[in-house]
Amino acid sequence: MQGVYQVKNPKKYKGNRPPFSRSSWELRFMQFCDNNPAILEWVSEAIRIPYKNPITGKNSTYVPDFFIVYVDKNSKQHAELIEVKPKSQTSLTEAKNGYDKAHAMVNAAKWKAAYAWAKQQNVKFRIVTEDMIFNTGGKRR
Repeated sequence: MQGVYQVKNPKKYKGNRPPFSRSSWELRFMQFCDNNPAILEWVSEAIRIPYKNPITGKNSTYVPDFFIVYVDKNSKQHAELIEVKPKSQTSLTEAKNGYDKAHAMVNAAKWKAAYAWAKQQNVKFRIVTEDMIFNTGGKRR
C-alpha cells in the first residue's frame, strides 16, 4: 500500500516530511515504529549512502527505509538503520527468478555500503523481511 502515512505520535517522528510507504510491509513497519513504546524516535528515508551499482557500474545513492532509536528490555538505548525488503531479494540463494537475482545483486552492493556507514556511525544495520514483519510467534508449517 503506497501513500503518506499519518503519524499518530508526532513527537517520535523526526522526519522533515511526512513518511511515505512504498509497500504494505513498509506501512506495517511504520505502524510498529509509531505505536511501539520502546521506539523513541524514527524517521523514514532520511539517510543517503553512496555506493557503486554492480550492474550499471555507476555511482549511485542508497536511501535506506528507516532509522530508529529504541530502548531494549534493560533500558539500554540503540540506533539502527533498517531496510524492509522481500526475502527473495536479500541474496542470490533466496532469489526466485531473474528479477529477484538482479535486485539481490544491487542490494548486496547497497548493503555493503550501509554496513560500512553504520559501523562508522556506531549504529546497526538490519534487513527486515516478511518473516520478521509477519512473525506471529508460532512455528510455521
